[in-house]
Amino acid sequence: MDELHLTQLGREVRGFDSPEAAVLERVPNPQADALYLARFTAPEFTSLCPVTGQPDFAHLVIDYAPADWLIESKSLKLYLASFRNHGAFHEDCTVAIGRKIAEVAQPRWLRIGGYWYPRGGIPIDVFWQTGPAPDGLWVPDQGVPTYRGRG
Repeated sequence: MDELHLTQLGREVRGFDSPEAAVLERVPNPQADALYLARFTAPEFTSLCPVTGQPDFAHLVIDYAPADWLIESKSLKLYLASFRNHGAFHEDCTVAIGRKIAEVAQPRWLRIGGYWYPRGGIPIDVFWQTGPAPDGLWVPDQGVPTYRGRG
């Protein structure tokens, strides 16, 4: 998969029925020699509870330090939307997304924060990263406060 084989950018794509069917694409990083952080924020991520089939909602924050590749953002949007009818626990969704992005982009470093809204009265926050952040990389706070309810 490379810039010559993009299947979604600039084309009509109706989406995917499952994360397994979704195609996450990458493009060459024109600043591959620079150490920097790129952030994707998905404040309206949805999936399904694998037990009840009820919808689950999360605010995802994905930070990565690109190397030779960038994640193509339209394909990421479609990949994340493919979870809409996918049944999985919060931990599974969050870690699977992080691993998939790391596999495709092969970044210097990646972390994902999954800030899930309460299920059964308990919010679940899930964090995963590929390892320690590289020395010299500015890694800002993800900016998502702990769930407080209506208070």
